[in-house]
Amino acid sequence: MSDIGNSNRISREYLDSLLIETRYMDSETPCIEYELYGQKAASPVMTAALSHLDHFMHPGAADALARGARDAGAILWYGMAEEAEIERLAAFGAPMIEIIKPYADRELIYRKIRHAEALGLLAVGIDIDHPFAEDGSHDRIDGVEMAPLRTAELEEITGACRLPVIIKGILSLRDAERCLAAGAKGLVLSHHNNRIEYAVPPLAVLPEISRLAGKSIPLFVDCEIKTGMDAFKALALGASGVCIGRPLMTAIRTDENNGVKDYLLRVNAELKKAMAYTGCTNLRKMDPSVIRRL
Repeated sequence: MSDIGNSNRISREYLDSLLIETRYMDSETPCIEYELYGQKAASPVMTAALSHLDHFMHPGAADALARGARDAGAILWYGMAEEAEIERLAAFGAPMIEIIKPYADRELIYRKIRHAEALGLLAVGIDIDHPFAEDGSHDRIDGVEMAPLRTAELEEITGACRLPVIIKGILSLRDAERCLAAGAKGLVLSHHNNRIEYAVPPLAVLPEISRLAGKSIPLFVDCEIKTGMDAFKALALGASGVCIGRPLMTAIRTDENNGVKDYLLRVNAELKKAMAYTGCTNLRKMDPSVIRRL
């Protein structure tokens, strides 16, 4: 199969084209402690919103993700799942964000939001980048129809939800402006694992969306974030946090008990190294000028 236009490859190449200046003078050991919506975490490195892990991998894989996030002090994101699975994962104790699909039956979105509120989750989100199938018609996932979200609908959702609402799948200033105007309290810059070919890399649009969002709206990045250096580049360019997905699936296969925790802790250590070597002593002092494009 041709790799031409593969958005994962394009994002990876863009990440690797970003170089850093070292700034040792007056630097110090950095602090990477993180706070999101009033909840403290060990770092801004989080799990991505993976879905149906027990089905796509093996029974117990989703529990391994939740347990690893808890043990690493990380925030747990999770995607499409039945209510019982969300309840089971939330019970592990990691701060949790549930990402909800853009169901054509909008009442299903509200029902899942009410369930998340009852569980006391940290936030909920909506995948705006999953409404269409390969031929542009409405997608169907597990037999359930999806549909594109309207700005007015999002405004109604954010107004009715007691939790912060995050929108996932932002890759343009246009969508960012509309979602923020509708009351979104966070944005995830993502092309959803090559959901469309030739997608702009999230880090390429991050600086302009960061200028739009300002300091009060957290921005998150996924897609090809694998290492602490990847995380550092995203944070330096304006992200509030980063989400790691497929590498954690590999970590679960390698060591179901400790793989996720060990991987996240290793990324945290790599992030601290990058910050120390560039004079970024804490997350409030990240400096985009340390990043150079090859």
